[in-house]
Amino acid sequence: MEKDFYLQYATVEDKHWWFVARRQILDRVIRKISLPIDAKILEAGCGTGGNLRMLARYGEVSAMELDETACEFANQRQVTAVRLGSLPDKIPFTGKYDLIVAFDVIEHLDNDLAALSALRSHLKPGGWIILTVPAYQFLWSQHDDINHHKRRYRLQGLQKVVRKADFSIRYSSYFNTFLFPLVAGVRLLQNLFKLAKKSQNHKSQDNQLQTSSDLTLPSPLINKFLTFLFASERHFMGKLSLPFGVSALVVAQNI
Repeated sequence: MEKDFYLQYATVEDKHWWFVARRQILDRVIRKISLPIDAKILEAGCGTGGNLRMLARYGEVSAMELDETACEFANQRQVTAVRLGSLPDKIPFTGKYDLIVAFDVIEHLDNDLAALSALRSHLKPGGWIILTVPAYQFLWSQHDDINHHKRRYRLQGLQKVVRKADFSIRYSSYFNTFLFPLVAGVRLLQNLFKLAKKSQNHKSQDNQLQTSSDLTLPSPLINKFLTFLFASERHFMGKLSLPFGVSALVVAQNI
């Protein structure tokens, strides 16, 4: 991710509809798996730390982050001592965990299989991993460029790499389904005008970066409505697999 955007992430991720609703969905997913009361949890790639307090409700949290700036923001939350680290070779922990989460992480990596295999080595027998990734390559936009994504996934492709890493998949689904038509429409229109954007002056490009990063906070009323609509998908999690969405999710176990 461009470093300038870590400040924006830290500023909006506690109130922006996408972050707030996604946390509610992930909270519901975690609640449905069997974790011990004293669970050991690792967040691999915690960004600026927006999920740490939610995760801490389920056990003792460790966290790692590649970027030093993001790590500093995450440590300001004073939930846990976030360490610098990266996948697959620089995990700064030696313990075994009951749950590892990597929320929108592996799409940043050249070798997603190696990363998942490395995380599996840090799971206890029977331990869980929860992954989320952006879905569908045709939704690629400037937002993906800014965030240094390597790829977007179809659910089947995500399932395939998870199985190759010797996990047993317990649940998988697309999500951000209700807003998919709107998001897909906007992304496709952005791509249609991509060549025109390239011809804009430097100042306009900076403004487009901010818009295309999907970080703009809408008005309170719209933000509340989008949060409600997106978060309502949590009621389906674990019960059925949504057929399409802007993101994909897999819950798997180390057996």
